Amino acid sequence: MPLTTARRAKRRGPRRFTSRDLAVIGVLLGIPVLLDLALIWGPTLASIGLSFTNWDGIGDIHWVGIDNYKTLFTDYPPFWPAVRNNLLWVAFLGLVATPFGLLLAVLLDKGVRFSRFYQSTLYMPVVLSLAIVGFIAQLVFSRDQGALNAILDNRHDPVDWLGDPDLNIWMVLLAAAWRHTGYVMILYLAGLKSVDPSLKEAAAIDGASETQTFFRVVLPTLRPVNIIVGVITVIEALRAFDIVYAINHGRNGLELLSVLVTDNIIGEASRIGFGSAIAVVLLTVSLGFIVTYLVQELRGGKKG
Repeated sequence: MPLTTARRAKRRGPRRFTSRDLAVIGVLLGIPVLLDLALIWGPTLASIGLSFTNWDGIGDIHWVGIDNYKTLFTDYPPFWPAVRNNLLWVAFLGLVATPFGLLLAVLLDKGVRFSRFYQSTLYMPVVLSLAIVGFIAQLVFSRDQGALNAILDNRHDPVDWLGDPDLNIWMVLLAAAWRHTGYVMILYLAGLKSVDPSLKEAAAIDGASETQTFFRVVLPTLRPVNIIVGVITVIEALRAFDIVYAINHGRNGLELLSVLVTDNIIGEASRIGFGSAIAVVLLTVSLGFIVTYLVQELRGGKKG
């Protein structure tokens, strides 16, 4: 009996795909690939090509070479403030909001009382779009009827938190960090739950303090989460648009590259070639940050 079963198994061999199986696989793989090409890579390559042209979206397309980039870098005043603000977004979310989200995750992972309530409360802003966060920021930081001036009792000399270009970028960053912190907290909290408790116990037996255990044992095991959080932080910072547009259309100290792209492509000017050049610069900056971060993290992972 066992010999007969073995002969049957040998006779069957590997299962071959029928034409129907291949058709189903082709459809399941082909549709996502086509959607990715049509919605992601197609517009990306089109933007790169259009960045070397002069086109208003209606008339003929005229090739201008790198003239759009020359104008962008030398004769377009909003460009460099927007670059500075985008880099400031990356620095603030990466160096302030992300570590604070990690700190909250560590505290909640210790099992404090009402941890479920804190998780829900801190995660609640994540379900809001940045446009809604922008409207909430107006309610809080408004000069005449804002909650912050009322709390500080600045009725006689109210501070224009959103109108002063020296202050409004920091107020917007605080509002964006309020949303970003909850997202980071949930990601790190999920990572901390997966850490093997025996690692912490072994470190404690070796005489490591709680801080040493975290930085030398726990944090290295969170490398996959660190990669995800790092990439998300850069993307969130560089694609920011709706919060500043909801406040003042991205002007008067709140300029961002994404706002300049929108103003030039769908604004009154309809300079699609010039707006595409700004989009290519934003794409290059994004890829530079993300690729550099991923390479460093993957190298560190191999060494570990």
